[in-house]
Amino acid sequence: MSVRDLADYPWDAVAPYAETARRHADGIVDLSIGSPVDPTPEVVAAALRAATDAHAYPQTVGTPDLREAIVAWYARRRGVAGLTVQNVLPTIGSKELVALLPMLLGLGAGDVIVHPRAAYPTYEVGARLVGATPVAADDPADFPAGTRLVWVNSPGNPDGRVLDVAELRAIVARARELGAVVVSDECYAELGWDGAWADAVVPSILDPRVHDGDRAGLLSVYSLSKQSNLAGYRAAFLAGDADIVGRLLTARKHLGLMLPLPVQHAMVAALHDDDHVAAQKELYRARRDVLRPALEAAGFRIEHSEAGLYLWATAGEDAWTTLGWLAERGILAGPGHFYGEHYPQHVRFSLTAPLERIEAAAGRLAVS
Repeated sequence: MSVRDLADYPWDAVAPYAETARRHADGIVDLSIGSPVDPTPEVVAAALRAATDAHAYPQTVGTPDLREAIVAWYARRRGVAGLTVQNVLPTIGSKELVALLPMLLGLGAGDVIVHPRAAYPTYEVGARLVGATPVAADDPADFPAGTRLVWVNSPGNPDGRVLDVAELRAIVARARELGAVVVSDECYAELGWDGAWADAVVPSILDPRVHDGDRAGLLSVYSLSKQSNLAGYRAAFLAGDADIVGRLLTARKHLGLMLPLPVQHAMVAALHDDDHVAAQKELYRARRDVLRPALEAAGFRIEHSEAGLYLWATAGEDAWTTLGWLAERGILAGPGHFYGEHYPQHVRFSLTAPLERIEAAAGRLAVS
């Protein structure tokens, strides 16, 4: 497969619904895309401004300060001790890493890449770009022979599902039977809401309880887009098996995948400051506390969504029908069709709209 063979960008199909929603007298409430709307924290913006004299090429490996900040962050926020700077690597956002990782790992025709049944579509795109076979599976028993890469997404996008330590252990055990690398996309880990995850740390694939001290074949991917409102900075990183990190570093050097130096300085500031993360979480909590009961009162059933930036809901009908009903009320959401073939009746609602817009949506949902 080549780039020319890729399907049209799926969000283009939402355009007619967006046009309908914009005609609402009070304007559109766009809950379709998880793009932050809140300001970049000043502590981060100040660090960026102080580093604007960036006349030299940055290093792909990242500055020593950044790598040390990533190591310290994993120990402090994710319960992952024992990493060194050899275990971590900054990336230009996480989406490019997800898309390019199969190529950087040397995968291709005949290889299987497993991803969740409800999945961010770039996992499948990355597989198809190298001619590998994508397989949607949540149960490790369903991982087929030939699997070389297993994508984990916890908390999940779109469904907000969290995998506990026992579930992660089972995935790692099965992947090792198959000789597969496990890569866990964990970018919503700071946004736990319900049950055990309201106060507990969402477990990482690098948590020692998951791998018993053996990080071989394991990578964690994280982004600062959500917790720190840095989507426009393209600030992300990976951590894990030092041998794999080293191979990826070599490939990324050849490809010129270098994170801009001012962004690296900004990331250091973001990783050392927990206060802005807590404040941002409370903003999302307030929006969630308005939207969830409004959806349930309107007849939606919320599934999973115990963590993350979205509410994963169904009205028991085809998602495109639901999108039409919402658009007539000036509300735009994301159809489950975009996240695999298994959830055609689900809709994803993002919590990134301002509270005033979320409250507007709640009011419209209450009107039959």
